[in-house]
Amino acid sequence: MFLARRFYIALSVVVLVLASGYLWSPMFFVGRLLLLLFVLVVIADVVLLWRRRGVQAFRQLSDRFSNGDENVVRVRVESNYRFPISVEVFDEIPFIFQRRDICFRAQIDKEGSKTIRYTLRPTRRGVYGFGQIRVFAVSPLGLVQRRYTCGEAQDVKVYPSFLMLHQYELLAISNNLTEIGIKRIRKVGHHTDFEQIKDYVAGDDFRTINWKASARRSKLMVNVYQDERSQQIYSVIDKGRVMQQAFGGMTLLDYSINASLVLSYVAMYKEDRAGLATFSSDFDSFVPASRRPGHMQVLMESLYAQQTEFGETDYAALVANLNKHVSKRSLIVLYTNFTGLVSLQRQLPYFQQLNSRHRLLVVFFEDVELKEYISTHYSSPNTRRPSTEEYYCRVMADRFAYEQRLIVTTLRQHGILSLLTTPDNLSVNVINRYLEMKQRQQI
Repeated sequence: MFLARRFYIALSVVVLVLASGYLWSPMFFVGRLLLLLFVLVVIADVVLLWRRRGVQAFRQLSDRFSNGDENVVRVRVESNYRFPISVEVFDEIPFIFQRRDICFRAQIDKEGSKTIRYTLRPTRRGVYGFGQIRVFAVSPLGLVQRRYTCGEAQDVKVYPSFLMLHQYELLAISNNLTEIGIKRIRKVGHHTDFEQIKDYVAGDDFRTINWKASARRSKLMVNVYQDERSQQIYSVIDKGRVMQQAFGGMTLLDYSINASLVLSYVAMYKEDRAGLATFSSDFDSFVPASRRPGHMQVLMESLYAQQTEFGETDYAALVANLNKHVSKRSLIVLYTNFTGLVSLQRQLPYFQQLNSRHRLLVVFFEDVELKEYISTHYSSPNTRRPSTEEYYCRVMADRFAYEQRLIVTTLRQHGILSLLTTPDNLSVNVINRYLEMKQRQQI
């Protein structure tokens, strides 16, 4: 049993009336009557609440959460009391969220129910443990509270962002990928894979008109060509210490995992085969390229428990194992990061070996905080003369930004494609680059 705020207010009034009896004796008699009435009301309130088990609560959530997305949790509270009650609901969420605001107040009609909805955004993959649900019920008298411990402790697995994957899937089906920034790439020339002959509609290229078929049908007919199919697309993810840098509560590894899943789905939607490899100090995991039913689940399970490591990345092991497992020329999308031009120079020979047998696309990340710092300090003139320390910070910021641009130039000089992007735009930019390479037959 817990005492409500109204209990202390009522008790304070009774005490004040009793105390005023020392100044005016009739008030002492009134105070004793109020005290007796107060005790009777408290007893009645206790009887009302403890006469039956009147509250039940259930937590409703999916068996897995999507990393980096808002996941919905519902708590349903049911009342068996024959009078309206007020409830205060505390849900014991996983401690990793470090939230203290999962407390809700609600009014429930007699023998009614109420569903409380809130969202959680995990930023790490793994197993998250929920505790029990604590419900504090108050009758219309409002003097005492009865605590109910409801529900059961349950675990939920946090997977890479499958909600983002569903969003891309729905937009792809409705042909509305442009709504999330996927560009429509203009086709260069014609593809060699003939698909079908169809009726001409406004907007079709005049160069694709099939004049023989048009003469036979007495109306314009055009040839339809399709992109080359069954190409292998491998997402290769670096799990070294350079991928531990965080942005928006998520590491660069988490962003890379989400982007690789979306790219794999789009590649399979384009009838290509998607594969996966992860590496750090050694070659860690490998999933052969495929587009079988259920292959996306295989990729998701493989990426579910991947974590960054503190060791240095071994690109020699990556090259050796990729050459061993991938014999057919493929598109290798390598997710990594560079601390500077020196770190690129150490890995450049391995990139050249990969690019000689496959088509290599190196994806690395732009420092968002550095970009914001430069734009803040250079967008508006500062009337105050900068200090020596500020001059030093500006010079170093410019140097790091220049080295990132120089990395792109260096890779291009060696015939290696690259993509410098911010973490929040990673998925869209990678898909746009894949579609562009496919349309330009660069794979």
